[in-house]
Amino acid sequence: MSDLAKTPETSAETPGTPAETPGTSRVSIEKTTEPSAAPVPAVDPRLLVREEGLKGYWSEFTRKVRGGELGSLPVFVGLIVIAIVFQLQNSNFLSASSVANIAVYSSGLGIMAVGIVFVLLLGEIDLSVGSVAGVGAAVWAVLNVNHGWNDWPAVLVAVLSGTALGALHGFFFAKIGVPAFVVTLAGFLGWSGLQEWMMGGEGSINTPSGSIVENLTNYFFEDKAAGYGLALVAVLAYAASLLVDSRRRRTAGLPARPTSEIALRTGVVAILCFAVAYVLNEPSGARGLPLALVLFLAVLVVADFVARRTAFGRQVFAVGGNPEAARRAGISVDRIRITVFALSGMLGAFGGLFIASLSGGATKSVGGGNTLMLVIAAAVIGGTSLFGGRGKVWSALLGMIVIQSIQQGLNMIGMANAIQYMITGAVLLAAVVIDSVSRRTQKTAGRA
Repeated sequence: MSDLAKTPETSAETPGTPAETPGTSRVSIEKTTEPSAAPVPAVDPRLLVREEGLKGYWSEFTRKVRGGELGSLPVFVGLIVIAIVFQLQNSNFLSASSVANIAVYSSGLGIMAVGIVFVLLLGEIDLSVGSVAGVGAAVWAVLNVNHGWNDWPAVLVAVLSGTALGALHGFFFAKIGVPAFVVTLAGFLGWSGLQEWMMGGEGSINTPSGSIVENLTNYFFEDKAAGYGLALVAVLAYAASLLVDSRRRRTAGLPARPTSEIALRTGVVAILCFAVAYVLNEPSGARGLPLALVLFLAVLVVADFVARRTAFGRQVFAVGGNPEAARRAGISVDRIRITVFALSGMLGAFGGLFIASLSGGATKSVGGGNTLMLVIAAAVIGGTSLFGGRGKVWSALLGMIVIQSIQQGLNMIGMANAIQYMITGAVLLAAVVIDSVSRRTQKTAGRA
C-alpha cells in the first residue's frame, strides 16, 4: 500500500478537500461542511410598508418618485395651482355656478376621453372620435326629429352606429394590418363627410324640448338629498371596495391595508365628495346635482371596473405592454383591438349626444373644431401614457377637469380663445414630457 493510503492525515490534501491548518481541529472542519439550514425566503421590503406606519409610507412615496412612478401626483398638484391662481384672479371661480359649469362641460368630452384611454392603453391612437361623435348626433337627430322616432330607440341606434364605426376601424387595424393612425385619420375625413351629408342642406336640427338629449346637460336634481345621497353612495362604495380587497389579500396570505389606512382614505374621499355636493347645493347660483355629472361618473365606474377587475381589462394592458408576449400567452390580440376601438366609437357617439345637448341641437360642427384635441389631451394630461400599457380610466376625469378648469378660469378673467389654446397646448406638452421623463427614469431604475 502507498504512503498516501497509510497516512490518514494526508487525505485532507486531496483535490476538492480543504486541508487542515494549524490550530484547526478535524471536528471543526466537519462542522463547517455540514449542510446549512433551509434558507429563509426573502421578503420584499415594499410589502412591509404598511407595518412601518407613516415612515414606511413616506419611504415608499419617495422611492416611487425617484423611480419615476409619479402616478396622478402632477395632476393633483396642477389642479391645486389652477384653483389658487384663478381664485385669486376672480373670487367666483370656486363658486357653485362655476363648479357646475365645469362639471357639465366636462361630462360629454370626458365620456369620449374614457374611450380614448382604452385606445391609448393599447399604445394606439384614435383620430376619428370627433367625427364619430358628429355621426352619432346626426343619426339621433335625423331619426328622432325628421323621422319621428321615439327618443330611446333613436339614442340607442345613434350609440350603436358609433360602435359599428369603431369596430370597422379596429377590423382594418387588427385584421388587415393598416396602422391605426391611418385608419382613424381616414375615418376622421370620411365620417365628417357622412355627418354633413346626413344633416342635409339645413346644416342643423334643433333639439326638441323635453327630449332625452336636451336633458343630458340641462337637467339638474334640485333636491339636496340627491347630491348628498350620491356623495354617500360613492363613499360607502369606495370603503366597501377597500374592505373587500383587504379581506381578499388576507385570505391569500398577502399584506393588506390596515383598518386605520382604510379609514383615512375613506375620510379623504368623503371630504371631497361632500364638499362638491355642498357647493352644488349652494342656494346662490347653483341648480343642484347635474344629470350630466351623474352619467359621467357612472361611465367612469363601469369602465374602471372593466379595466381593473375583468379578464378583458387585464388583456388590454397586456396587449398594450407587449403584443407579441400577449399573443404567446394565448390572448386574442385581434379581438382585443377590435373591441377596444368599438368601445371608443360607442363612447364617442354617446359623448356626441352631450355636445348636441349643449349646443341646442345637432349641427355639422358637432365633434369638429378642437374636440378631438381636447379629448386626447384630457386622457394624456390625466396620466395615461402615450406609449401604451399604463394608465387609469379615472385619467379621463382628472384631465378633463384640468382642461375645463383652465378654460373656465380664462373665460372668467376675459382671456381670448387664442390664449386658451396656447395654455392648453402647453399643459398637454408638459404632460407628455413628464410621461417621457417618467418612463426613462423607470428604465434607469430597472422598473420599466
